[in-house]
Amino acid sequence: MKASGIVPGPYRPRIVDAQVDRYLRLFGAVEVSGTKWCGKTWTSLAHASSVTYVDRGANLQITQADPSYALAGEQPHVIDEWQRVPAIWDTVRHAVDELGGSKGAWILTGSSTPERSKTSHSGAGRIGRVRMHPMTLQESGDSTGAISLSKLFDGEFTPCQCPNGIENLAQLICRGGWPEELSADPDDAQIVIREYLEAIHEQSIPHLGGSSALSRRVSLSLARNLCQSATQATLARDVYNLETDAVPSDVQKRALAEHIGLLIRLFLVDEVPGWVPATRSPKRMRVKPKRYFADPSLAVALLGLSVQSLLQDWQTLGLAFENLCMRDLDVYARALPDTPSQPLRYYHDDSGLEVDAIIERADGRWGAFEIKLSEDKIDQASCTLTRMRNKVLKDPRERVREPSFLAVLTGMGEVAYRRADGIYVIPIRALGA
Repeated sequence: MKASGIVPGPYRPRIVDAQVDRYLRLFGAVEVSGTKWCGKTWTSLAHASSVTYVDRGANLQITQADPSYALAGEQPHVIDEWQRVPAIWDTVRHAVDELGGSKGAWILTGSSTPERSKTSHSGAGRIGRVRMHPMTLQESGDSTGAISLSKLFDGEFTPCQCPNGIENLAQLICRGGWPEELSADPDDAQIVIREYLEAIHEQSIPHLGGSSALSRRVSLSLARNLCQSATQATLARDVYNLETDAVPSDVQKRALAEHIGLLIRLFLVDEVPGWVPATRSPKRMRVKPKRYFADPSLAVALLGLSVQSLLQDWQTLGLAFENLCMRDLDVYARALPDTPSQPLRYYHDDSGLEVDAIIERADGRWGAFEIKLSEDKIDQASCTLTRMRNKVLKDPRERVREPSFLAVLTGMGEVAYRRADGIYVIPIRALGA
């Protein structure tokens, strides 16, 4: 990576930098996508020599008239907020075909996904896709990173101490991983995040054809059902204030699905799919996804909480902590050198046995995490992990590999260690890529 690129100030390195570098060597162009304000533009500029801001000044009008205008500049050239003019995608694709095998010409950044009908080609083989999230605790300096996810897969683990404290953890959740708010007071950061959500509802959602009022209700319902695989009927009854046994209408369910889709297109909400170890099993596609926010601070803001009120609501704090862990695990998993497009999943079977996070690699290796806020749940979590392992390994015909590791992620622990049963206990403030 370039030492500074064209970033207009100090750049805090991101875990995704290595993937951006690699993809610039492999593809003619790279798309860096993620929710607004997570640092996409600065990361892209750190790898670039020039930039076009599509949404600034007269650039939008000029690019709408001539999409090739956005491509002009010393390469690698950043095209920021390209989705404002979806025709840029196909223009870049055609330009890549004319490169004669050269790589790394353009970096496209986007905070929403255009409708598929607006682009005529997927860009497969020409445009590599990189997903960004708000900062992990390792990136913000709030985790030591002493326990590496990558090294866990290689069987390497060294016990270590790490920072502790429930109040500090609540502050990290409320502040979030937004690069511009890392030094902010958590309650002040929550004011900024509420304004951020307001801009999403009032500007971004209507721009995509949605209703700001409905997107608010849907977002609040998702926050109330955080970390759950809630059914569409459950969410619809919440959104439309229906009786417990009421059946939502088809119109209501369709509007709900459309607005969840818009929040996903804006990368505000992430869906974590279910995991079934038999790769070809039809069950893999039948497990409902769990939904998390791009950052736990968003759920806190939607529920109108603060550091102190979160500390007084242990159940909600636990769910927000799980959201934080899933954010970090997603980033760390994507940094592994050989992972599928969705390396983070969860396990849930027909007996009700559930494990919070499964990290799956392209070579068949996998590891599992249970997430517990306090240490008094570690025995219970370890039992769940053992049951799941025994269950998926029970039938030798399935040819499921032994897990590379099983681990409990905690919020309160001071020490990362290995239990007598072989299961790791890892405080989130010790985990890294």
